[in-house]
Amino acid sequence: MATASFNMQSVFAAPSGVLKSRNIRNTNQLFFKRIAPVGVRCMAQGDPIKEDPSVPSTSTSAAPPQMPPSPPPPVSKPKVSTKFGDLLAFSGPAPERINGRLAMVGFVAAIAVELSKGENVFAQISDGGVGWFLGTTALLTLASMVPLFKGIRAESKSKGFMTSDAELWNGRFAMLGLVALAFTEYVTGGTLV
Repeated sequence: MATASFNMQSVFAAPSGVLKSRNIRNTNQLFFKRIAPVGVRCMAQGDPIKEDPSVPSTSTSAAPPQMPPSPPPPVSKPKVSTKFGDLLAFSGPAPERINGRLAMVGFVAAIAVELSKGENVFAQISDGGVGWFLGTTALLTLASMVPLFKGIRAESKSKGFMTSDAELWNGRFAMLGLVALAFTEYVTGGTLV
């Protein structure tokens, strides 16, 4: 390394007359001298082909029989937990999906009742809406938990236009919409529509 550094310094620092007298090719041969012949062999899968090392191989030798390629290993799905605590954990698959589904149903139902009866959200809850809310919550929670207990995730069934990500985003917007609807009706003191 030190010699190579010295050679580079001497090439750049040397006057032009001195550079012509040095034989730089010989110094490169010192660093890149090939000590022993290097050979590369390719071994096929299966039985190795025995060659005589004293006989050089030629391209006209008989090609070894082709073995059929082995099938790729099956793709294993990551293990998913089906424990109740893991499913309903803060970062688990159930809470946001269930709350989003409930918010989508609740927002559409609140707007529909507002249009048909002219009642705001708080009047709907006080006029028997609590029973409907609890029944819908129990039904959607049960329907959302059954596939999760079987180990089936919504992402695995997601195809086409309505993907699992679209469902999550629709649920998020419905949660925001339901809160905004209740807040707007509280501030204005009447129905939104």
